[in-house]
Amino acid sequence: MPRPSEFAAVWLRDNCACAECRDPGSQQKLFQITDLPTELALSSETPVDLDGAPGWEVVWSPDGHRSRYADTWLAPPGDAEREDRTEETKLLWRAADLNGALPEGSWADYRQGGAVKARLLDAVAQLGFCLLRDVPVRDGQVLAVAESFGFVRETNYGRLFEVRVQERPNNLAFTGARITPHTDNPYRDPVPTLQLLHCLVNSASGGDSGLVDGFAAAALLREEDPSAFEVLSSTPVPFAFADRDTALRAHRPLIGLDPQGRIREIRFNNRSLGTLRLPGERTAAFYAAYRTFAELLLRPELCLDFRLGPGDCLVFDNTRLLHARTAFESSGGGHLQGCYADLDGLLSTRAVLRRNEEDRSEQDRAVLDLLESLFDGQGAAEYLGEEVTQAQHMLQAGALAQAAGAPPALVAAALLHDVGHLRGEVTGHDLMAGTDNRHSHTGAQWLARWFAPEVTEPVRLHVDAKRYLCAVEPGYVNALSPASVHTLAVQGGPMSPAQADAFAAEPFGADAVRLRRWDEEAKNPSAPTPAFGHFRPLLAGLLRARRRSAAPGPGPRVSCVR
Repeated sequence: MPRPSEFAAVWLRDNCACAECRDPGSQQKLFQITDLPTELALSSETPVDLDGAPGWEVVWSPDGHRSRYADTWLAPPGDAEREDRTEETKLLWRAADLNGALPEGSWADYRQGGAVKARLLDAVAQLGFCLLRDVPVRDGQVLAVAESFGFVRETNYGRLFEVRVQERPNNLAFTGARITPHTDNPYRDPVPTLQLLHCLVNSASGGDSGLVDGFAAAALLREEDPSAFEVLSSTPVPFAFADRDTALRAHRPLIGLDPQGRIREIRFNNRSLGTLRLPGERTAAFYAAYRTFAELLLRPELCLDFRLGPGDCLVFDNTRLLHARTAFESSGGGHLQGCYADLDGLLSTRAVLRRNEEDRSEQDRAVLDLLESLFDGQGAAEYLGEEVTQAQHMLQAGALAQAAGAPPALVAAALLHDVGHLRGEVTGHDLMAGTDNRHSHTGAQWLARWFAPEVTEPVRLHVDAKRYLCAVEPGYVNALSPASVHTLAVQGGPMSPAQADAFAAEPFGADAVRLRRWDEEAKNPSAPTPAFGHFRPLLAGLLRARRRSAAPGPGPRVSCVR
């Protein structure tokens, strides 16, 4: 990792995170750049431990201020964050790349948050759109969709607009005419960066939807005709919209670039393009390039065609994707409701979801570290007089369950079934001395903070499973080890017929019986015994499943056309 002295001193000091420099709550800076000493320099840099992680303490001259920086924060000089809005962070696509792999999900799953919501917001950020299915078909529902990730952008069309044939429309979108690929509202500055369209009715003949990846098309233009790309990315053109109550104008290139020359925005709308007034040669060059780009956008291989049905809601990036519609019979039933929103709200929600997932992953690591420390610590002690340690016994049980093809939750239950011996106030020694430590219940209750009942219930029932098997299987007790026979008596002995019937009716009784058989077998000092680390990925997956009510669907399959 680099040392602090490898960075510009003023930049490093400007990013000091101490309580004198940043408000602890908001993390906003408490000083102005003009407050820093003019002759700022590093007086010293010393390696330090920062909450168990390596870092550096810097003493500044001439004021003696002290700053601390984690190694993980100090990125190599020259590295910069990639900007979320440019082609660099996108997956550019053509229609064939998404055939059978639309980035879609149900509204019910999306509303649960977590992985499904993150996946669909990722799709908007990377592919430019997502499609929500089974959104309730009711008036104004599109606003609820927008508010699920950001804020509605109100325009002269209102918070919500109706896309259907109108008697006196102020926009061709509100007719049955064919609409070629375009972006909305190019006459605004700033333009609404997201558009949502929610289908309420679509029984008309025609009216199918189409999407074109404008970034992919512009990249293709740059490859095939660099001069046309240069003209369209450097020539501001007038866009305008006017009606009785509105007069809007904006001057922007059709292809917008960032300062590094990366594609950042497409504004393309033949209906709203105003009168360009340039010298003759420049005007001719613009129109030639404009026609080339327009023809490219109409290539069938670039347009993804689909039909929105009632309950479908399309969310797409209006600065990147061009949307289109085939003509439809005005007498038929076609009704969409739409609204605008902005990418900054969606990207913020996406970042918070990702941050929360990272926080939860850190919590998961802490849980797994705690469990591993129990196996390495108390688990290294003897196990009820058997020839294996407590940890070897549990690890063998987990391995036996895994070898038998048990589902992950039952493997985890086998692995963790005796954790109550390590957590309870009454020890295994006390159990052998004649005091029931109810380790099955103690362990299950402790594990329930992190694991689902599929894990904890077999743990809770595994002692009862021994009592059950001794009651219903003649000769089972003869297969028990001497220590297990001894603890059977302490734990209540074989069940009565009524108790056995009640146990058999337990939802997880059968799993507990399977666990019990592995429990009895897992006492072999010569058996191969995996380390705890072998089971960490399995346990991590169960921790994630516990906190998610909706499992992630498959991500969209795309290929890059750059």
